[in-house]
Amino acid sequence: MILTSSAGSRRSSRPAGRARRLRLVLALIGAGLARLWGAEGRAQHVDTTLSRDSVLRDAEIPALGNPQGDITIVAYFDYQCPYCRKIAPDLDQVVREDGHVRLVMKDWPILGPPSDFAAQLVLATRYQGKYEASHRALIAAKGRLTETVIRDTLAGAGVDVGRAEADLASHRDDIEALLKRNNAQAEAFDFHGTPAFIVGTFRVPGVIDAAMFKRAIADARAAAAKQKK
Repeated sequence: MILTSSAGSRRSSRPAGRARRLRLVLALIGAGLARLWGAEGRAQHVDTTLSRDSVLRDAEIPALGNPQGDITIVAYFDYQCPYCRKIAPDLDQVVREDGHVRLVMKDWPILGPPSDFAAQLVLATRYQGKYEASHRALIAAKGRLTETVIRDTLAGAGVDVGRAEADLASHRDDIEALLKRNNAQAEAFDFHGTPAFIVGTFRVPGVIDAAMFKRAIADARAAAAKQKK
C-alpha cells in the first residue's frame, strides 16, 4: 500500500551506516518492502499523478538505459545533492551491466534556487536532443552550483545554452508541471530527501550501493514474474 504522509526534512539523506545497510538488504531480500500498487495496477491514491504510468513512464522524461527494459528504476534526485552525485556511477554501472533496465531520472529540486534552475534547464535541453548529455554532465559536476556554473557545464557538454533558455521560456508551464508531479510523488512515497528510488514496484529510500541495486532489481523481477502466474 502506498504511503501518503508528506515529506519531512528537505535535505540529502545521510549515507547509510553498516548496520542500516544490512537492514536494507534484508528488507529487499524479504517481503518487508512496501508494494506501491495493488492488483488493479494503480497506486492506492485518488490522484492520477501516482498512477503506474505517471510514475514509471512519464512521457515528459526521456528514459535512459534500455527504454524497452523489463524493469524500471525511477530516481528522485537533486543536482546539488552530494549523495546523488556519489551514487550516480554505481547506478549507471548497474544499468549498463544489466542491459534490461529503464532508468528514469526525476528531478526533485529541494536544495535551493540553483537546484531548481538546474532541473528546469536540463529538462529544457530535451527539445534539442541533449537531455542525457546534459544530465550526465551536471550530475558529475564538482563543487557548488551557480547559474553560471550550470550554463558553463551544459555548454561544455555540447548544449546550445541560449536555445535551452529559449525553450525553457517557451515550455515553462510544462516543465514546472512536471516538477510539481515529481514533488507530489516523492512526498506521497514518504521520501524524506534525495536520493530515493522506485525499483519496479518497490520503494527504496536513501543511499544504496551497486550490490543493493542488483538485489532490488532481482526482487522486482521476481515479484513481477510471480504476479504473472
